Amino acid sequence: MTLNIVHLVGRTGTDPEIRYFDSGKVKCRLTLAVNRMNKKEDKPDWFELEIWGKTAEVAANYAKKGTLIGIQGSLKIDTWSDRNSGEKRSKPVINVDKLDLLGSKRDSENYNNNNSDDNF
Repeated sequence: MTLNIVHLVGRTGTDPEIRYFDSGKVKCRLTLAVNRMNKKEDKPDWFELEIWGKTAEVAANYAKKGTLIGIQGSLKIDTWSDRNSGEKRSKPVINVDKLDLLGSKRDSENYNNNNSDDNF
């Protein structure tokens, strides 16, 4: 048996980047800041999210920077060759299957007004 399920709750760190393909598919990318359960860590963990289809359009319209969201998805590793050095590079990306908008619009506006770009 194999299992690859990721559940995260946090705040979006960037405005969504949406891309429409000639095939009709839609992809949205954004980052998510997640605080750890123990309060000893001041800085959050950052995750890159990739969202497809109708869910991508919802994210693009409603998950602006600072929005509290919950996601369910799976972990994948993107790999590529560096253009300059030719070295292999990789990074983890969460492929989102389910998106829950958890905060209100006012909550996001207040959060953005009270926090700088560097602190999440």
